[in-house]
Amino acid sequence: MAMKRKNSVVYKCSSCSYTQPAWLGRCPECGGWNTFEECLVDPNVASVKIASNGTSVKMKPVPMSKITVQDENRISTSIEEFDRVLGGGATKRSAILIGGEPGIGKSTLLIQTAAAMLGKGRILYVSGEESASQIKGRAVRLGLNVDQMEILCTTRLEDILDALDALNPLAVIIDSIQTVYSVEAGIVPGTVNQLKYCSNELIGWVKERDSVLFMTAHVTKDGSISGPKSLEHMVDTVLSFERSSDEVRFLRAQKNRFGSIDELGLFEMDSTGLKCVADPSSLFITRRSGNIPAGVACVCVFEGSRAFVVEIQALTVPAKASLNRVYSEKIDSARVSRVAAVLEKRAGIRFSDQDLYINVAGGVRLTESAIDSALAAALYSARTDIPVPEKSVIIGELSLAGEIRPVTKQKHRIKASRELGFERCFVPEKESGAVAIESISGLIKEVFAK
Repeated sequence: MAMKRKNSVVYKCSSCSYTQPAWLGRCPECGGWNTFEECLVDPNVASVKIASNGTSVKMKPVPMSKITVQDENRISTSIEEFDRVLGGGATKRSAILIGGEPGIGKSTLLIQTAAAMLGKGRILYVSGEESASQIKGRAVRLGLNVDQMEILCTTRLEDILDALDALNPLAVIIDSIQTVYSVEAGIVPGTVNQLKYCSNELIGWVKERDSVLFMTAHVTKDGSISGPKSLEHMVDTVLSFERSSDEVRFLRAQKNRFGSIDELGLFEMDSTGLKCVADPSSLFITRRSGNIPAGVACVCVFEGSRAFVVEIQALTVPAKASLNRVYSEKIDSARVSRVAAVLEKRAGIRFSDQDLYINVAGGVRLTESAIDSALAAALYSARTDIPVPEKSVIIGELSLAGEIRPVTKQKHRIKASRELGFERCFVPEKESGAVAIESISGLIKEVFAK
């Protein structure tokens, strides 16, 4: 009599999950070619969910009238900038996905978060990339007390689920989700099926309990999260960790079911870990001892509920080829070309024979339309070599007709600028203590006294 193998090998279609005992070139169910992957059948995995009384659980629809609305129950991470981006803290029964390039500080942020949340409940840190001694060593270097934190170094989903059931932690940290695998979805980690299956199992566990799931994710060369786009649909919050220099880090929300996606978290990395930046303008305004050079203009921008002043820098040089080029990373190059075209048409200053270089001090990316006027002033200043007056802020949207159009929260922008020491504000609408500008010609006249 042949002995039954403990783990049988089957082949599962990565498109439709059709399973059969031998490999085929084409799936008979969905018709996909070369979609079969080798999988192991684990006899310890139950095929149905079993209730405590031993019966199978069957979900039934419930009338909407019987549903009670519960207020969001948030847990503070005790890290101000992290809480800001999350919308006031991590919501219970939610899944949070954090993506970022290697070495940017995802693991550092999460180990600091875990240490700060230890007093509120049990924390389980699951690592598939580092050993327990490496994680403990990082915590010691950062001066964190993580003695009460539970750590599990494994890549097997079933081990993680067993630990979750045994500990029932308040927060679960998975570093990273691309390293987790289950024999139910194949034997190779990081595949599309693995990411979908493992994420779904972990998210399902958290949704049934008052816990929070944090997962880190690898990114591709263009900065997007590696793996299927459905992974971002499955979680409640998607955060992007970016850097502008070796020290400054930006944390943004690309998706947040429990808060705004407009908030920006600012951190500085040093030998003691990530530190929250209390004064953002200190990063985005160059401190100078002398006069302001030509090609520099300041604007007050909003990132979520926070207003701060940033410095736009422009440089124009004769084009080295028959066509001029725009070099701009932090402001969309199409916006730069449009503002330059309006200046050339409405102000009579030529940019078509110039290469344009645009930079933002501190490396923050600017997207709102309120920066148009400051960008125009920086370009005009760079082209004419006439500096913008010191302690001046320029705010406004620029139309193709050369008009300076109003922007939202103008009063708040003026107030924030004055609190930071800026004495003159050029804005589209009349406001007490500010200079009103209605067109690009009026901007040049008022700002450059021409």
